Amino acid sequence: MTDLKQSYSVRLNDGHFMPVLGFGTYAPDHLWATFLRPELVRPALESSLKKLGLDYVDLFIIHVPFAMKAGEELLPKNASGEIILETVDLCDTWEALEKCKDAGLTKSIGVSNFNHKLLELILNKPGLKYKPTCNQVECHPYLNQSKLLEFCKSKDIVLVAYSALGSQRDPQWVDPDSPYLLEEPVLKSIAKKHSCSPGQVALRYQLQRGVVVLAKSFSQKRIKENFQIFDFELTPEDMKAIDGLNRNLRYDKLQFAANHPYFPFSEEY
Repeated sequence: MTDLKQSYSVRLNDGHFMPVLGFGTYAPDHLWATFLRPELVRPALESSLKKLGLDYVDLFIIHVPFAMKAGEELLPKNASGEIILETVDLCDTWEALEKCKDAGLTKSIGVSNFNHKLLELILNKPGLKYKPTCNQVECHPYLNQSKLLEFCKSKDIVLVAYSALGSQRDPQWVDPDSPYLLEEPVLKSIAKKHSCSPGQVALRYQLQRGVVVLAKSFSQKRIKENFQIFDFELTPEDMKAIDGLNRNLRYDKLQFAANHPYFPFSEEY
């Protein structure tokens, strides 16, 4: 058995710790695309803290690497119904996050949906004070992000997987014809061998690769099942078989941003 049973958290590059499965009482916050202008970053975080009744969050991350028109509207649109995008220098946004950390408003800072080129943009920023502690991306057996995972490990950045069990299949974001991950025969076969569910296999796969997993659930039964993934271990043969499922398939697509210079979703790495 690996040391996952003994350790339910991972040490970040700033010395703080993050749970390896779900967030539990760990309090993260996301900086949405309409608040990427540097002057809007701290006010956005302070507003969130006020709503949450907290003095600080454990983690503050840039949610997507492209900006939308600044304002309170979640998805600002023009008269034609198209999302209004704008260009913001991510290095300036990152510097604003660094200042939030220095001010004690967040313990750690990170990013989400960044490919390796965008990570390098931040890592090579002149005067960089803090590296991103994590990069939260869509990651599951059909999109295993192996190259990005290798890059993140080389830079001491934790890869955090969302949609680790596939997607909730919201038609606004997900192609209704996309395959159901948990119906995958390989996952079912491995699950039967270990007397567990395909979902537990998919989660355990990520943990053994060194990936932190976001596994949201409001079901007490499902939450209990999620934590039972610490009670078994996939064999090297199991891991290889699951690696073989990769097809660079994204469930979550933001096609309206495809022409933005920072749009990263068209490539796995």
